[in-house]
Amino acid sequence: MSIIPRRLFSLRSVSTYSLTPFTRPQPSLPLTRLLLHARPSSTSPSRTPSEKQFETWVQALKPGFTPSDVAQALQAQSDPDLALDIFRWTAQQRNYKHTHHTYLIIIKHLIAGRRYHHAETLIEEVIAGACDDASIPLYNSIIRFCCGRKFLFNRAFDVYKKMLNSRDCKPNLETYSLLFNSLLRRFNKLNVCYVYLHAVRSLTKQMKASGVIPDSFVLNMIIKAYAKCLEVDEAIRVFREMGLYGCEPNAYSYGYIAKGLCEKGRVDQGLRFYREMRGKGLVPSTSTFVIIVCSLAMERRFEDAIEVLFDMLGQSRSPDHLTYKTVLEGLCREGRVDEAFELLDECKKRDVSMGEKTYKSLLNDLYVVCRD
Repeated sequence: MSIIPRRLFSLRSVSTYSLTPFTRPQPSLPLTRLLLHARPSSTSPSRTPSEKQFETWVQALKPGFTPSDVAQALQAQSDPDLALDIFRWTAQQRNYKHTHHTYLIIIKHLIAGRRYHHAETLIEEVIAGACDDASIPLYNSIIRFCCGRKFLFNRAFDVYKKMLNSRDCKPNLETYSLLFNSLLRRFNKLNVCYVYLHAVRSLTKQMKASGVIPDSFVLNMIIKAYAKCLEVDEAIRVFREMGLYGCEPNAYSYGYIAKGLCEKGRVDQGLRFYREMRGKGLVPSTSTFVIIVCSLAMERRFEDAIEVLFDMLGQSRSPDHLTYKTVLEGLCREGRVDEAFELLDECKKRDVSMGEKTYKSLLNDLYVVCRD
């Protein structure tokens, strides 16, 4: 086995480090001669610590080393640049080819070391077929990385399609979890979420067709997608199907449905889901509480709104200024001025997070509404 006499002075700089293949040395050149050639002399610069470490690891790899040997060498590295150097050098040796395991190790190394450009290069190699024995963990790691990079979002679905067409690396529950989660992060605006809802529908159908059984996490993401797009009937349908997969609805399941119904204007139905949730001892999120309280107040159902408001405070969840204002001013406009002031004082007693500044601001708001 031959060693490449090369300088690693550029390893510390990602911008100057090249991923071009190393030049294969002549087989007739003995290892000892190469090592002697690499030693410092009066006319050559001293070797850096990285060069010495590289030579040490290369010498440790005995002739005829296997992917398992390389995997151990890569796992032992704390320096992602040195690991990549070993990975590239071993790839150039005769009768050796990297496996899915060595690719997985080096890609994780590079991502952890924030060498994203190099990670992307190796990912493209895998997608192009660099290792014939790709594995589900390798593909899932690539999908996770691509989902976390804004401009690689579509590449994640390219890998997913590659998995669908493969014989031994079909998508599993983790694959679908990663893709659903990536899609949901783009449901930030109502007019945009409809664009991605189609992808959620298709992904759901493919998951069921492939025989992958969803868990509560995946089902909740599907429910959330429908609810955020105000497709509440579809969200309720998935909610009702949870038991078929052995999943029990949790606070997130109920919360997404209740919020979606209230935003759709079906407040009474949203309140029923809220009460069913509370009957099971499940506690809504702060945003769920807020939407239910405001929706009830805007429909002038102040008794129900105050009931939910007090329940919220009892769970140590603090309403924001707008929520308080919606309920209090609504009472004033209904002519229930005294009740509004009494409610504000009661909330101040129950809400440990309400500071004097917030209290005085709400008090001034009430005086303004009363004068009008």
